[in-house]
Amino acid sequence: MKKLAIITTHPIQYYAPVFKLLAGTEQLSIKVYYTRGEETLQQFEPGFGKVISWDIPLLEDYSYQWVQAKDLTVQVATWQPDAVLVYGWAFKGHLKCLRFFKNKIPVYFRGDSTLLNEPKWLKKLLRTLFLRWVYKHIDHAFYVGTNNKAYFKKHGLKNHQLNFAPHAIDNARFEDEQESVKELRLSFNIRPDEILILYAGKFDLVKNVDLLLSAFINMNNPRAHLLLVGNGIEELNLKQKAQQSTLSANIHFVPFQNQSQIPAFYQASDLFCLPSTSETWGLAVNEAMACSKAVLVADKVGCAVDLVKDGYNGWIFKAQSLTSLTQHLTLLVNQGKDGLTQMGTNSKEIINHWTFQKQVAAIETAVIKHG
Repeated sequence: MKKLAIITTHPIQYYAPVFKLLAGTEQLSIKVYYTRGEETLQQFEPGFGKVISWDIPLLEDYSYQWVQAKDLTVQVATWQPDAVLVYGWAFKGHLKCLRFFKNKIPVYFRGDSTLLNEPKWLKKLLRTLFLRWVYKHIDHAFYVGTNNKAYFKKHGLKNHQLNFAPHAIDNARFEDEQESVKELRLSFNIRPDEILILYAGKFDLVKNVDLLLSAFINMNNPRAHLLLVGNGIEELNLKQKAQQSTLSANIHFVPFQNQSQIPAFYQASDLFCLPSTSETWGLAVNEAMACSKAVLVADKVGCAVDLVKDGYNGWIFKAQSLTSLTQHLTLLVNQGKDGLTQMGTNSKEIINHWTFQKQVAAIETAVIKHG
C-alpha cells in the first residue's frame, strides 16, 4: 500500500469527501496536512464578511494533522510518504513543500487556475515565466476541466503529466428532495407558475451580483422573482437598489445558508445564475445542476465551457455586459416553467458524470502508476 501525503490549507466541504474516499481505497494510505489556522472548523470568510462553521462533517474517516507552515516539510518527511499531493502553491509553506520533495518522491498537484483573466502583457510575461518555474517542481497535475488544462499546458506541463480529475460536489446530497421547498416559495409569495431566479454565494465585487439585479430590473417581468442568498460587502448597496425598484416585492434576500440548508434553496428555484467577473470554476453551478436546474453563467466562469451547453441546459452570457445578461435572462424566463424544467433535467444528465468517485479514481490510478 502506497502512502500519499496531501497538503492543503483547511477543511473544505468540497475536498473532505474526496479524502474520505481516498482513505477507503485498497491501494492508498493517506494523511492530510492542514496548513492554515488552528484545530477548528471555524474560518473567517472575507467574501461573506463573517466566521463560517460548516455544519457537515469535514474531519471524519481519514487521517489528518494540523501543522504550522514552517514545520510542514519536516512533519511530512517524518511520515515517509511515497508521494505528495499539494493543493495550490500560493500558500505559506506549499511552494516550499513542492521544492523540497522534487526529485525525492513524486510530486502531484491540484489547482483550478485558468487563463480567463490574464493580466496586461508585461505582467502576463512575468507571471508566465514565474509560473513555468513553479510548475517545474511538479511531476504530475490533476486538472479540473478544459480551462484549467489549458492553463497547465501554457505553463510547461505536457499531456503525459496531466490527468482529468473533475471538480465535483456531493451530487446525491443536493439531489435529495428537501421537505421545505414548497414552504420556501410560499414564504416569498411566489406562485407555482412564477419563475424564481437564484443566486447563492458571496456578495462581493467579483461575484458581480449587482449586474444580475440590474438585469432582473431591466427585464421588468412581474411573473419572475429574484432570490439572492448570501452576505458580503455589497449587501447594503444591493438591498438599497432593490428597495428603489418598482419590482421590490419580487426581489428577496436571505442571509448565508449552511451546507445542510442550501439544497432547498436550489430546489425551490427554476434558474440559477452566476454572473462573476472572474471565477476559476464555480462549484455553485455544479450544485444547481445536481438539483436539476437550468443555469445562466458568465463566460469568465471557469466551468462554463464544460458544464453549460447553450440552449440545452442554459446559456453562457458575456461577462460584465448588462445587455447580454438581460437578453439571456429574458430568453430563459420566456422558456416558461416547462422549458426550464427540461433544461434542468439536461443539467442533471450532464452533472451526473462529474463526481467525487471519478476524481478519486484519477488520483488513485496516477499515484499507483507513477508513484
